[in-house]
Amino acid sequence: MSHARWKLHRQGKLGEGHSEAVDVVAERAEIRLAMAFAKAVYDRRQELGLTQSELAERAGLNQAKISRIEGADSVPTLPLLRRLASAMDASLSIALDADHEQVTFTAHDAA
Repeated sequence: MSHARWKLHRQGKLGEGHSEAVDVVAERAEIRLAMAFAKAVYDRRQELGLTQSELAERAGLNQAKISRIEGADSVPTLPLLRRLASAMDASLSIALDADHEQVTFTAHDAA
């Protein structure tokens, strides 16, 4: 079954009143958060005009780790979040709701 057909099938089942298992809902939320964070890191890195290697050097990491983060294959720890924000000269905000995640890097003002 293709992804498009699976998605239509899933939406149909949910529309009929079926519900997803709690673990499926939780896993979906974790994936959304990882993807939101990956996009935020990528977007901020692009704003700064940095390569993955340059960002890795600033953060004291290796390029492969940045690649895993941007690919949503790795969710960083709190200390690593701080290092990334510092390396990108930004503050990191994460808003979590039941069905929505927002991750934002806000550039520090040049004082």
